[in-house]
Amino acid sequence: MIPLSVLDLSVVRDGGTSADALADTTRLAQHADQLGFARFWVAEHHNMTTVASTTPSVLIAHLAAETDRIRVGSGGVMLPNHSPLAIAEQFALLEALHHNRIDLGIGRAPGTDPMTASAFGRHPHESVDKFPQDLIDLMGMLGDRRRDDGMWTRIRATPVATSSPTIALLGSSAYSAQLAALLGLPFAYAHHFDTGATDIASRLYLDAFEPSPVLDQPHLIVGVGALAAETEQEAARIGLPGRILRLGIRTNRRHPLLTPEAAAAHPDAQSARSMASEQLIGSVERVVEGLRRLVERTHANELMLTAATYDVDDKFRSLDLINAAWAGCQ
Repeated sequence: MIPLSVLDLSVVRDGGTSADALADTTRLAQHADQLGFARFWVAEHHNMTTVASTTPSVLIAHLAAETDRIRVGSGGVMLPNHSPLAIAEQFALLEALHHNRIDLGIGRAPGTDPMTASAFGRHPHESVDKFPQDLIDLMGMLGDRRRDDGMWTRIRATPVATSSPTIALLGSSAYSAQLAALLGLPFAYAHHFDTGATDIASRLYLDAFEPSPVLDQPHLIVGVGALAAETEQEAARIGLPGRILRLGIRTNRRHPLLTPEAAAAHPDAQSARSMASEQLIGSVERVVEGLRRLVERTHANELMLTAATYDVDDKFRSLDLINAAWAGCQ
């Protein structure tokens, strides 16, 4: 059976606060845990008025303490913003606290605008160029040593480690797919970004994969926007605020996450409805069929669902419906 996981961005709704968004994320993680989902990942974004998830390691510590079984991780940590040692120490500590439940998803983008990225003290362009070396150093300090000599021979992320977090490479391009394949790492592709390159990236990863000390066979995770309801009409209603949010990202006219009623009256509502996208928003039958076809297309080993709704209870219901129907069709 192809396992299901969840990615959440802790989106701040109109009239809400960061505390509200993080509380909703916590409840969603607990719900996914109870349903038996494989993973719950949180993202890293900075200086964005609608995203409260700025520091994955802090949020992961909280979520892991508030759940029982589910793997908790980053989708992802944007490595160009940070020194490899800082991230290695954070995730070594998380792994010590929550043995065999921590994932470290690594991304190459800064997750913000260039000015904000520069405020981290690492020049964005130089950091991106150094990404492969920084990744190797990070892996080595967390126990995956690919050479005889490296940063790990001089610096320890934690004194006496007994296990390591699972490291995965995130991406929305051919570059990340090929690097993940070369290093023999799990690869999480951001199909929900709607770049149109999902089939190319998945094939590149699967065809070029080289077995590694951490993975014998490729493990492809495909992130997909998926929101289900009992009817097409209800799915369209609760999904419209997320569509308007995505349209604002594409057009650089960012909007808060509106109520469904406010979204329906918004001047961009029709443009958002007609925006080309591979998001799966509809009845549970249609969403599950779309997920099944996506697995056939990509040969994914795992699907990671993400959605933006004004009311977190709508996400709960969507996960309930998808989980039950998915189990029935496998």
